[in-house]
Amino acid sequence: MARRRGCLIGCAVAGVLGIAVLVALVFGIGKIVDVADKTLVDPKVYEAVEAGEAETEVRAKLPSGESFVTSALKDGGPAEPAGSQCSWYLSSSGNGDTVLRFCYRDGKLAEKADYRVK
Repeated sequence: MARRRGCLIGCAVAGVLGIAVLVALVFGIGKIVDVADKTLVDPKVYEAVEAGEAETEVRAKLPSGESFVTSALKDGGPAEPAGSQCSWYLSSSGNGDTVLRFCYRDGKLAEKADYRVK
């Protein structure tokens, strides 16, 4: 009887651990999809916008950019233009290491830059 009870406890623990791993996997996939929705920009969109365009028009073409990944994208790029506010995105070109930066000043796109993550 004690042996059977030990087996049941072991199976229950394995089941709970299996469910926990499954939940963590689903959560992780959800975070990856969330990052993709908020930070990936098509290179065609990057090429289409020009310095001097209205900030509202440029931002309307871009995802929100609000992601935990954004802070990591800031490192290693060229210096930001003085007095500007910048947004960072990843290129959806497929290589996953190209950062696209859009900097705004006085309601207009002041500069755009692309660089590789270091």
